[in-house]
Amino acid sequence: MTATLLIAGLAVLAGALVQGTVGYGMNLVAAPLLALLEPALVPVPLLLVGSGHALLAVGRELRDTDWRGVGWIMAGRAPGTALGVLAVAVLAQRPFAAVVGIAVLVCVVLSVTSWRPVPAPVPLLVAGIASGTFGTAASIGGPPLALLYQHSAGPRIRSTMAACFVLGSALSLGGLGLAGQIETRHLLLAAWLLPFLVAGFVLSGPARRLLDGTHLRTAVLAVAAASAVALLVRSAIG
Repeated sequence: MTATLLIAGLAVLAGALVQGTVGYGMNLVAAPLLALLEPALVPVPLLLVGSGHALLAVGRELRDTDWRGVGWIMAGRAPGTALGVLAVAVLAQRPFAAVVGIAVLVCVVLSVTSWRPVPAPVPLLVAGIASGTFGTAASIGGPPLALLYQHSAGPRIRSTMAACFVLGSALSLGGLGLAGQIETRHLLLAAWLLPFLVAGFVLSGPARRLLDGTHLRTAVLAVAAASAVALLVRSAIG
């Protein structure tokens, strides 16, 4: 069990490094391995440490947070979450996940060619709905937000997405708590993962300075594409 938790911690460290640098991606890096190693590590412990990472990220670049954008995104997040729950209940999971993956890939391709999204109120609301739907039903809620902010400065992308993650995770954890799904063992597992999370966050400090500028948009699009491909692979192999 100690070896399993050590590997899980290293996965969280890698995920924290990616998310601290690009603004999102922890679930892409850590969640599949954690679920394979020990199912009890997801979703509650990962949500808890992810919330901690988001709080650290907001604190680090607080002045750059687009709070107006956060408000519009969260306004869309609630109905989006409801749509995601409905999708899980009434749609076949694998085909729906494939559709989500294809939609994200199409947005990435359009971004590379001609699409230049602007974080205005209506697109922000739509991105919030998409994030809530995709995050709830397919576990990739970050790409819709990241793609919308892809032309923004690095600190604006990271801090704004982190603020959305803090609020979104609080809603998720509150719902899980009311449903009686949070247990003492989840808190202990989160406590074990916390030092790895902090280490990854600290390492992301110099890494973000290397990527900020022209390289960050490439990284944002790469993580979005990787998320979509991973989702397509999961839907294909079940």
